[in-house]
Amino acid sequence: MHILFIGYGKTSQRAAKLLFEQGHQITTISQSLKTDVYANHLIQDVQRLDLSDIAPVDIAYVLLSPNVSTIEAYQQTYVDSVKPIVQALKDHPIQRLIVVSSTRVYGENAGEYVDDDTVPNPSDVQGNLLLGMEQLYQQYLDQACVIVRPTGIYSGSSARMQKLAAHTTSYPTIQWSNRIHIDDLARFLVHLLHVEHPEKSYICTNNQPQSLHERILKIQRSLNLAELVLESERETGKRIYATRMKAIGFRLIHDEL
Repeated sequence: MHILFIGYGKTSQRAAKLLFEQGHQITTISQSLKTDVYANHLIQDVQRLDLSDIAPVDIAYVLLSPNVSTIEAYQQTYVDSVKPIVQALKDHPIQRLIVVSSTRVYGENAGEYVDDDTVPNPSDVQGNLLLGMEQLYQQYLDQACVIVRPTGIYSGSSARMQKLAAHTTSYPTIQWSNRIHIDDLARFLVHLLHVEHPEKSYICTNNQPQSLHERILKIQRSLNLAELVLESERETGKRIYATRMKAIGFRLIHDEL
């Protein structure tokens, strides 16, 4: 199959390599030069996307992210790009469009449990824009569209957390965090090609919510640093579980805390 990546960052690169190894033809769209030898790279602005000169596309992935987290950047990157992308794909035999969104569409912030059956209810403008993007793609492409909502993406580096542990003496609340390793996210995006009747959306997380103060404490103890003091038992954040991902038999390779 001919597979197109619209947006070609670290997650796309990993997924594209896996798909190439499975024998697929890969084309990518980005705004900067890419050099991976297993793909045909095109430099284009998604707002003026032109796919008229490439081979028919069977599968498309959309993985866009703004350079900053402002409302204007979210509007332009996520919402304003939908129409030109759909327009550019209309003459291609698209079997499936996989769009990466975010669990920011869930507005819970008091330690609640969230899973794939939780109805999205964003608590901020950026979350509403992400949900609006999802709804537009599903409106245009209906059964062909699958939404993926990852939690916080990490790649194994502990430098940031070690720095935080060295400088944190107290923590205000029990703040729940949720993570997915970038390699597992890439593998899940590939896995979705082999699901015959996918759901309209999937959360992607390691199913191990953890409070941030406990993560920091664990590092402090391992490095013999002074231990932080938890100031309040009040819970913030949410505990997220990928029930549909588990139901289709996908297994993580990075599931450690």
